[in-house]
Amino acid sequence: MRPVLAEIALLFLKLGTIGFGGPAAHIALMEAEVVRRRGWLSHEEFLDLVGATNFIPGPNSTEMAIHVGYRKGGWPGLLLAGVCFILPAAVIVTLIAWAYVRYGSVPELGVILRSVKPVIIIVVVQAMWALGKTAIKTPLLAAIAVCSIILSAAGFHELIVLLIAGGGGALASRVHQTPTTLSVELVSIFLFFLKVGSVLFGSGYVLLAFLRADLVERWHWLSAGQLLDAVTVGQVTPGPVFTTATFVGYVLAGFPGAAVATIGIFLPAFVFVALSGSLVPRIRKAPVSAAVLDGVNAGSLALMAVVTAQLARTAVVDLPTALLAIAAIVGIFVFRLNSVWMVAGAAFAGAAAYFFFS
Repeated sequence: MRPVLAEIALLFLKLGTIGFGGPAAHIALMEAEVVRRRGWLSHEEFLDLVGATNFIPGPNSTEMAIHVGYRKGGWPGLLLAGVCFILPAAVIVTLIAWAYVRYGSVPELGVILRSVKPVIIIVVVQAMWALGKTAIKTPLLAAIAVCSIILSAAGFHELIVLLIAGGGGALASRVHQTPTTLSVELVSIFLFFLKVGSVLFGSGYVLLAFLRADLVERWHWLSAGQLLDAVTVGQVTPGPVFTTATFVGYVLAGFPGAAVATIGIFLPAFVFVALSGSLVPRIRKAPVSAAVLDGVNAGSLALMAVVTAQLARTAVVDLPTALLAIAAIVGIFVFRLNSVWMVAGAAFAGAAAYFFFS
């Protein structure tokens, strides 16, 4: 068991360190590593876990890491995968928060994100292509995926889209029978972020609206500018976007605040996965519930496609980013290079360009 746990730890430390791009990109990187490279899960099993994470609140990519760790290494693997995926981002964001509080500005990380985004697009497309061959296995599921894309593009909440997609699958089964001086107590910080992690669905932009209502407008713990800086740091650093909480916690109460905020916002993910992880295989065994899961999987893949399209519009904006995207296509689809190192290479290129030409 120890070699397995060591492999789980090293994999998710690596993904947490170079996982730029948000949940869709993180899930694509995990699919490349745990399905195609290591064979820990089949495409169908991986898709089932993606569908399951979309139905519980919290950070989806972190929950996927926890699910994979549980499948591969039991309860120790569950804890280890989640902690190792979160830890690099938490450390990086804490260091940035320290610099922010001391010097009054966010370090220039935008150029790294600008270089990584075009490569992330290709990584996600590769994952969607591989998963799509498993998820879209009937004309009906293809129709569910198309309808999910339309509903998402029209502005419907992702949970509603998934409920409709799951309902469509169930219907088909029946038819066919197939900086601040404010002092904030650590307990208050912990309880607030515990609440956020327990009820929040959606992306980092939903997180921004959720945090603004309480931290800025209700309690005045932060200014609007400070909160925007926190969300920006969460977006441009690797790993879970929810490490925005780490930044906020540090600004409010230093290193102890960063620690309790991080624990608070991620703790529910461990609990939800621990409670639901053993149910996914049982759901797959029953015909009707399996059909619901098929519909949810098709809807989840459609939501992933919508997010990728939205990201693409902001990722490939000029000749350098277009060249990076082309290089990623050639590297990933032609030469079959590991997507993890493609992302790391793009980040290095962006950092080098910043330091040498700025």
